[in-house]
Amino acid sequence: MKAVRIHEHGVPSVLSLDEIPEPGPPGPGRVLVRMLAVSINHLDLWVRRGMPGVKMDLPHIPGSDGTGEVLAAGEGVEHVGPGRLVVIEPGLSSGGSAHDREGNDHLSDDYGIRGEHCPGVDREILDIEARFVFPLPEGVDPVAGAAMPLVFLTAWGLLVSRAALRAGESVLVLGGASGVGSASIQLARQLGARVLATAGSDAKLALARNLGAEEVVDHRDPEWDRRVRALTDGRGVDVVVEHVGPATWDRSMRSLARNGRLVTCGGTTGAKVSVLLPHLFMKNQSLLGSTMGPRSCLPGIFESAARGELRPVVGEVTPMSEVRRAHERLENREVLGKIVMLPDR
Repeated sequence: MKAVRIHEHGVPSVLSLDEIPEPGPPGPGRVLVRMLAVSINHLDLWVRRGMPGVKMDLPHIPGSDGTGEVLAAGEGVEHVGPGRLVVIEPGLSSGGSAHDREGNDHLSDDYGIRGEHCPGVDREILDIEARFVFPLPEGVDPVAGAAMPLVFLTAWGLLVSRAALRAGESVLVLGGASGVGSASIQLARQLGARVLATAGSDAKLALARNLGAEEVVDHRDPEWDRRVRALTDGRGVDVVVEHVGPATWDRSMRSLARNGRLVTCGGTTGAKVSVLLPHLFMKNQSLLGSTMGPRSCLPGIFESAARGELRPVVGEVTPMSEVRRAHERLENREVLGKIVMLPDR
């Protein structure tokens, strides 16, 4: 069978589509899944380049998101069987920690993300523990479904688990046309918040508004935070969803209201930011970090998608053999929405 592999870290040319052995019959508690679609996240770019402090055995198979069809189920598997379309969960843990038992698997010491901490889903056939797959609801196309897990799980962690966003509050979503941004806009609207979003092109601004942002702000404007404050009568927003980092951090902080919360899941423009402590404590503000979200929220997210309440943004569908080009396009910000790859058959 074919699988995308990284033999060394670097530019997109290090990616290759290799022939690897096909897995045998699934063991107890496991399933074999024929992958129907997989999507690319910014995480895949970092994995390909190499991440400080993260050791990977090479060659490595990337990919966190995917949907597929169950080919065979091992002993003891009852919730899915052959022929069932399923969603692959991007996170994994042993299930035995106190956090797991409390429903916060993403906080477990042994938590990992598929495609980063273990081989990923960018392959034709996946052998996986059955507890990490669940049925794809009717009404959700497998291609669209493949674009959802990581970004919606991350957005849930940001808004629900950490920021505890409430109906009637205001939220500013940075990079509203990105995967995490587009998911955050929709979840925030679903929670009853007033949503503002930033983006860096006319097309992306239009997309953010189409997804549910009441107001959109062009972050190419060097003083875009003034626009945010004007749109909130000088008050600022209750919650800022920040995942860009140094390029937007200072103005994100200036956009925050008294008693506001800034929640971040990382930074695509770098790892180091500065904080003016007097602004933080005099305005009683909070800075919150967020990593993923609990796996228990994913089936509900997909049920919402089946009802048409949430939708992934798929910008391009391409064969898996075009993985190098797909990485280049995502890296160069040439795609509006996520790139979904289909196994070559």
